[in-house]
Amino acid sequence: MSHSSQQAFDIAVVGAGLVGSTAAIALAKAAPELNIVLLDAAKASMTLAEHQAAASVADFDPRVVALTRDSQSLLEHVGAWSSVEAKRLCPYTDMQVWDAEGTARITFDSRDIQERNLGHIVENKLLVSALSDCFSGVGNVTVLHECRVSDIQCVNGLQELSLQHQSDKALSKLRATLVLACDGAQSPLREMMQIETREWDYGHDAIVTTVETSKPHMGVARQRFIRTGPLAYLPLSREAVSAPADEHFCSIVWSCLPERADALMALDDREFAKALGEALECELGELKAVAKRFRIPLRQRHARRYIKPGFALAGDAAHTIHPLAGQGVNLGLKDVAAFVEEIQYAVERDVPISHYSVLRRYQRQRMADNLSMMAAMEGFKRLFASNDISVRWLRNEGMRSLDKVSVLKNKIVRQAMGL
Repeated sequence: MSHSSQQAFDIAVVGAGLVGSTAAIALAKAAPELNIVLLDAAKASMTLAEHQAAASVADFDPRVVALTRDSQSLLEHVGAWSSVEAKRLCPYTDMQVWDAEGTARITFDSRDIQERNLGHIVENKLLVSALSDCFSGVGNVTVLHECRVSDIQCVNGLQELSLQHQSDKALSKLRATLVLACDGAQSPLREMMQIETREWDYGHDAIVTTVETSKPHMGVARQRFIRTGPLAYLPLSREAVSAPADEHFCSIVWSCLPERADALMALDDREFAKALGEALECELGELKAVAKRFRIPLRQRHARRYIKPGFALAGDAAHTIHPLAGQGVNLGLKDVAAFVEEIQYAVERDVPISHYSVLRRYQRQRMADNLSMMAAMEGFKRLFASNDISVRWLRNEGMRSLDKVSVLKNKIVRQAMGL
């Protein structure tokens, strides 16, 4: 499409990250008669084949996602999973959680529920590349790279998007019956549509990096609740044929108070590696290498509404939560599945895809689930942040008791996996 032209589409998906790309492909597959455009502010991503096998901590993407079985199924449906699986991902068979202020520990084991694993840790860049590769096989999606939406207006019942192209700064316009904004936590589209959010700081910053450990991680995801914030070690694999039990690379998400984050970021790599190893009680031995560290302020955010006439939010544009359970991306992909289901339902019954009843059903389904998860994560954070001795005793006794009740524990893990 030339920059000076104007075209009409049925659906415009804004944001070509994991959630937006999945949405565009899933919509195209669910309703081949629809004409879809995906707007990407960035350059075209690398192909999956261009990513090399990981030989050191610097070769891994610092951004990883812990995908549930529901998310895996959706990615299988759009055609991205098999190529990522052949490239590099790490199944985790166990999850261990314990409290630094006590002796209780709870272990979730995939064998207890007759499953091969509890989920997979996957690098974000590999997933985005795999999804990008999938567009070549989808005929009813137009992908526009390096263009941003500078304005959105309703014109004759359609959403008119003004686009700013990075190449020559020329503006162009397109119109869409329906716009799905998947443009991230700071969503410009959400702001343009004047959708208010309810948000607050968690009072934590996340330090994210990749490490090499002296002991193998054995395909176990580990999380220790420290007084200053939770620390997660997520297992990684170097390549598709690697045996997770023999691997020594982990992705780290260390959520901590800002003053603690200041001190940790000021350490050199050797000192930081020592502090990080000790924070996990040296369960994986000394750290042999640490990649570049990134510091991310953590903030909970939830849109007061997900929809307006001809417009909907999904993923981080609608909600962001604390990363302690790794559910952010999974919630976004559940948004996608629900949105696609409603659009397919409308098309099959010859209902206009932008009809407000269609959007209301999407909002009703997803808002309740997202708010429930956000409330649970806030409760966990407050529970483990408390220094009250009676609260510490209760949470340790609760973890110890739950670890002994297999039926309840297995029900919890199956629900978390989407089974």
